[in-house]
Order: sequence, then C-alpha cells, then structure tokens
Amino acid sequence: MSHVKQMDMENDSSVTEFIFIGLTDQPELQLPLFLLFFVNYTATVLGNLSLMSLICLNSHLHTPMYFFILNLSLIDFCYSSVFTPKTLMSFVSEINTISFRGCMAQLFFFCLFVNSECFVLTAMAYDRYVAICRPLLYTVVMSPGACSLLMLASHLLGLSSAIVHTGCIIKLRFCDSKVINHYMCDTFPLLELSCGSSHANELVSSVSVAVVIVGTGIIIMSSYALILVNIIHLSSSKGLSKAMSTCSSHIITVALFYGFGLLAHIMPSSAESVVQRKFFSVVYTFVLPLLNPLIYSLRNRDVKLAVKRTLKRITD
Repeated sequence: MSHVKQMDMENDSSVTEFIFIGLTDQPELQLPLFLLFFVNYTATVLGNLSLMSLICLNSHLHTPMYFFILNLSLIDFCYSSVFTPKTLMSFVSEINTISFRGCMAQLFFFCLFVNSECFVLTAMAYDRYVAICRPLLYTVVMSPGACSLLMLASHLLGLSSAIVHTGCIIKLRFCDSKVINHYMCDTFPLLELSCGSSHANELVSSVSVAVVIVGTGIIIMSSYALILVNIIHLSSSKGLSKAMSTCSSHIITVALFYGFGLLAHIMPSSAESVVQRKFFSVVYTFVLPLLNPLIYSLRNRDVKLAVKRTLKRITD
C-alpha cells in the first residue's frame, strides 16, 4: 500500500477521482445483478474458506499438491474481495465513483493476485511433472522447504510484477476525462483515458505482462508435454488413469484462467468489444474464483474423504 501512496504523489493528473459506467445503466437490472453478485461472492468466500479449512484440518491432505491448492484458494479469496464490495455498491449507488488513489490500489491488488496465481499454477504444473515423471525423487525434490520457497517466490514475483505494472499506469497523465467504461480499474480502460504520450508506459507494462504470461505458459506447457510423453510410455491402464486424474483438475483451471484472462485483455477497442471485454472480465474476476474450489473438490476423492471425516467429527 505504501508503494501506491508513494507513486500517487508523483502523478500530476488533474483528475482526483474516476466514475465507473459499470456493467449496465438499466435501472431494472440493478437489483437482480446485486443479488446475483452477492450470492456469487458469498459462495466464493465459503467455498475457498471451506477448502482451506479442509486442507488444514485433515492430515492426509498435508501434501505438496494440497499445499499449492491452499495457496490458490487463499489468492482466489483475496482476489474476489478486490472488486466485489465496490461492484455491489455500484448497484445501489446513484453515482459510482472511486478516488484516484483507490483506483490505483485496486489495480495494484488485481495485478498482485493475478500474477501470483500465474506463478502458483506454474508451481503446481511442476509438482505434477515431478510426481508423474520422477516419482522416486518426489519426496526429495518437493520437500516442505522446497514447496515453501516455491510459494514465497510466487508471491514475491507477483508483488514485483504488480509494482512495475501499477507504476507504469500511475505515471500516466489523466486530464479532464474521468469516466471509465468498465466496472473496475483495469489497464485498457485507464490507457484509453490517459492524455499525452503513453507509449513508453504502455511498452513497459506490456513487456511486464508478456514476460509473466509467456514465461509461466512455457513452463506449464513444457511440464505437460513431458507428462504426456511419460503417460504414452505407461503400459498399465491403471497408471494412465491415475496420472490423468491427478492432472485433470489443474488442466481445467489453467485453461479457464489463461483462456478468459486473454479474452478479457486482448480484445480490440471497439464499441462492441467493450461489452465483450466486460463479459469476459466478469467471468475472469467473479466466476473463476468460485469455480476453482469446486473443480478441486468435486473431482477429487481425497477432498471428498476429508469432507466425510470432518462431518463425522462434527456430528460425533
């Protein structure tokens, strides 16, 4: 937060606050959308907190894979809280405003959690590679100390990327335009509002994003390419089935996260694409944090067993 404050002092924009257009300007949709997003947020919070609690309370889930899932759920829990309170307020407020400092803080935490999730998903892909392709070395390579270092590195890299990205946006000049055609402070809507030359900032911001996406994407794809080669050489159908079951949830999560993330941020800036961008952003920022705990629980025998054991403890 101190980084955001310091950078805010350097900005010489005349704009002190922004106005969100939001998801829709139709009054009859405000209450239904409020209820929908409130239910979504409640389910997201309960889902991620429940999954984190199950992992902490059940010793058979104290493995590297579930340690990473715990971190993923923690990120999703925090991530969903960056936008939802402000979005819910927008449905009941006549004028949906946010201060310049609040906007930059929102952008900062958005970048922090998104980048951290990229690196956590990358660590999970590496974990699956070691488990399937190097099973005899798994306990050594994925030791508790190594897993902790991987997660620390993931969060520190996410923090560094967020500082660089937000620093580039915060140095832009915003003159008289302060209406953001979105429901949150995101990169493209802010770039469209900036006045003066912003090429250098756009370049640094784009390079920062590209390094994270390309770097993590290469590691994830390489891990699964090696896993696929290993699976092809598996002679037993039981081994093949086990390998696929341990990877399927992660593959679904990666596909949804990167797929909708790219769709939300590479759309051309036309009137029609703004609506599409908002739709993909809603899926990216509100739906995915809800889906992740479902993906890792409904498709997982260990989590189902943990639920039964926990319920048994409560009822006994």
